[in-house]
Amino acid sequence: MQLAIKIDIDTLKGYLEGLPRLLEILKAHEVKASIFFSMGPDNSGKALRRIFRRGFITKMLRTKAPSTYGLKTLLYGTLLPAPLITQAKPDLIRRSIDEGHDCGVHSWDHVYWQDNLNSLTSEKIRGELEKAFYLFEKFSGVRALSCAAPGWQVNTKSLAVQDSLGLEYCSDVRGFAPFLPEMDGEKFKTPQIPSTLPTLDEVLGPVKAEDVSEYYFKLLKPGLNVHTIHTEMEGGNLSWTFDKFLTRCRDSGVEFLTLKEIAEREKISKYSKIEMGYLPGRAGKLAIQK
Repeated sequence: MQLAIKIDIDTLKGYLEGLPRLLEILKAHEVKASIFFSMGPDNSGKALRRIFRRGFITKMLRTKAPSTYGLKTLLYGTLLPAPLITQAKPDLIRRSIDEGHDCGVHSWDHVYWQDNLNSLTSEKIRGELEKAFYLFEKFSGVRALSCAAPGWQVNTKSLAVQDSLGLEYCSDVRGFAPFLPEMDGEKFKTPQIPSTLPTLDEVLGPVKAEDVSEYYFKLLKPGLNVHTIHTEMEGGNLSWTFDKFLTRCRDSGVEFLTLKEIAEREKISKYSKIEMGYLPGRAGKLAIQK
């Protein structure tokens, strides 16, 4: 079995507190991950506008959002100004690269992309990505060659913009195997490496925290598995569950890969369609490989 750990950074708290904690855990286990940075403002408070989406309130209760994210985070962009995330400590990006991790762009404004993508023009989408890629290169000294869409939100315009950026791969979709994307009758050239496992915020509740590591280990299948974690969850109060999961995997001989290594090894030539749909435990629609 092969396992790639994909880390999404959505908030200032996740960046400043969760990322360093995860880097220490990964170092202790000698595991390299793929890390995706939200580069711009933390507008987490605006996410509360999703309250009427199917499953949103349930998710907030299951994940104990106020304690997980912190009260300040839940007010950013509304009652509190939206702080800029990576500008608070740019050297964390450089540290992640220097420690051998595969690093790319998650977003400029995570909430804005996740909630408004379908209303944005191609020019606006390009502007959002270019701001993020520019700042990533400014802080790290290297150009990012991958990205992962917030909330697994994509459309034909965003896929076309990604194609124009000359990326090595993207990880925007939930699915089962690497593929070339086709959506709404259009084909695109940038390989997609989808997340294959549910995220912790989707399973927590029905699965108790003390059972999480064994639960995820039993989900692993022969071949490639891609597990998306979040600096706010696995890098926060539940970091011990991630540490325990890595121990279980290493003791069982699971091979760890980065998404970059997968993109370089695999001859990704088969097309799969992307459709927007629902997954258990996830509020709202997201991109799913068919």
